[in-house]
Amino acid sequence: MYSSDTLHEFRHFLLDELRSGRLHGGDRLPTERELSETWNIGRSVVRRVLSELKEQGLITQVVGSGTYVSADASEKLQAGAAQVTAMETSPAELMEVRVLLEPVVMQLAIRHATPADFMKMEECCARAEAAQTLEEFEHWDGALHQTIADATHNNFARSMFQLMNSVREQGDWGVLKKRSVTPQRRAIYEQEHRDLVAALKARDAEAARELMEAHLVQVRRNMFGY
Repeated sequence: MYSSDTLHEFRHFLLDELRSGRLHGGDRLPTERELSETWNIGRSVVRRVLSELKEQGLITQVVGSGTYVSADASEKLQAGAAQVTAMETSPAELMEVRVLLEPVVMQLAIRHATPADFMKMEECCARAEAAQTLEEFEHWDGALHQTIADATHNNFARSMFQLMNSVREQGDWGVLKKRSVTPQRRAIYEQEHRDLVAALKARDAEAARELMEAHLVQVRRNMFGY
């Protein structure tokens, strides 16, 4: 099994090479074996990162010839800056920021949330509880946090949470979440979500802040052990 940190570092290296112009359109990348040996990582890690870059249109792979930088890679990196930022952000970096920022956002949500916003939060909780798979539960988990951000009716807060959810959609997050979530932990998360929404509906800023912080610290501990 590959290390999430190793995969993240290798991905970041290649993106930085493309962004800086050290790798130009048409340049041939080293072979999978060469990259594996240079970075002392498994070829499965190399293949996964190259596959991601190919899906983004940043590289092309020609059977029997090799892997090449796409001619418009630089333009695509500039146009998709937010998406690239999500690709470069590790799950640990995301949680570090979430624990600091999301509790603070609760006050804005309480100040501006409408009855329609609270109905959407309740729906996210119900859909998460009814989810038959972890992937479906994770989707509605992320949707709840995004709905709370939307309830601030603040465009910057909305955009910030959209970027955070983009990181959650990366494969690294899903792998870690799958390893850490047990049926018992999922039940705890569901109750924490319900308690948080209740505090928001009661317009209790202090309780909502404390509940969000405790929830995120719990998720971080389960995922990373600290």
